[in-house]
Amino acid sequence: MKKMKVAIIGQGRSGRDIHGAYFLSDLNKNIEVVAIVDEIEERRERSMKEFGCDGYASYTELFGRKDIDLIINASFSHMHYAIAKDCLQHGYNVLNEKPFAKTAYECMDLIKTAKENNVIITAFHQSLFGPTVLKMKEILASGKIGNVKQINVRYSSFGRRWDWQTLQSFCAGGVYNTGPHPIGIAMDLIDWDPQAKVAYSHLDTALTLGDGNDMAKLIITAPGKPVIDIEVNSADAFPPKNFKIMGDRGNITCGVSGAVSLKYIVDEELTPREVISTPLTNPETRRPMYCGEKLPFHTEEVPTEGDPFSTACNLFYNQMYETIMNGAPLYVTPEKAAKVIELIEVMHAQNPLPVKY
Repeated sequence: MKKMKVAIIGQGRSGRDIHGAYFLSDLNKNIEVVAIVDEIEERRERSMKEFGCDGYASYTELFGRKDIDLIINASFSHMHYAIAKDCLQHGYNVLNEKPFAKTAYECMDLIKTAKENNVIITAFHQSLFGPTVLKMKEILASGKIGNVKQINVRYSSFGRRWDWQTLQSFCAGGVYNTGPHPIGIAMDLIDWDPQAKVAYSHLDTALTLGDGNDMAKLIITAPGKPVIDIEVNSADAFPPKNFKIMGDRGNITCGVSGAVSLKYIVDEELTPREVISTPLTNPETRRPMYCGEKLPFHTEEVPTEGDPFSTACNLFYNQMYETIMNGAPLYVTPEKAAKVIELIEVMHAQNPLPVKY
């Protein structure tokens, strides 16, 4: 099988420790790193040795190479748009790290530029391929929990940050950094409904040393779809599981890895009831009685295999390989990635925070 040749812009936490780590792992069978870019010499030299590839201080030094099938743009978040557009205009397929861009306009411009140059642009939404996410979708398709009424997604912890990803000037803060994961997953669970909109949002700062948000609340609604309730919170010392999906016949809950818990009822096993309007009375004591019953719940612990990092990266990159090398359709289309940014942009417009740096 012919290998897909990639260049990685940035050898920081994402470029090296997520993308690079996958490419160096045993899971990777189809991708070869032929070039890396980093302005920091130490990182550049180390990565050149690790991958056995060429290294450059500037991404523009890639231009003119004919052996690159895909450029992975893992630069600073505020540089994603400009670098991606430049690479697209030079005829390269581009995969942007999250966030796809800062604004919906930038996303649309990247999509337009890619079409004009007959190349591909999308964003690295690998979390859509996480084992528990795929298992939740499988259970939802089975109908076991009935009609879904609400989806809760929590990406919460308690801790401080003081790096560049706390600065608004770097297109950072919790919603731009982490938000694409829960927002993307939630949108995937409602089939990327184009009518999805922000019904309520709130941004705040608690522990961060920068001026970006580290507390966020987002309510998304769409006609005929469940309410989506998302939190990205760095001030939650008692975080719940990442996901809870509530249907009219049961619930699903799980973390980003491990087993998926399922609790549901079956209509045929329920005691037949009729609505009554008269006061309830205990037939034995003749005293007022509360309306309640013990439901015959079924509970399941459904195992999953893999993890939300290497396993999800493998599935994502296998799909990218099929698209770039064999012409298969993208699952994570740039339009989907743009929808995530559209929602994030609305959140920031509704909750402007003071710019301090």
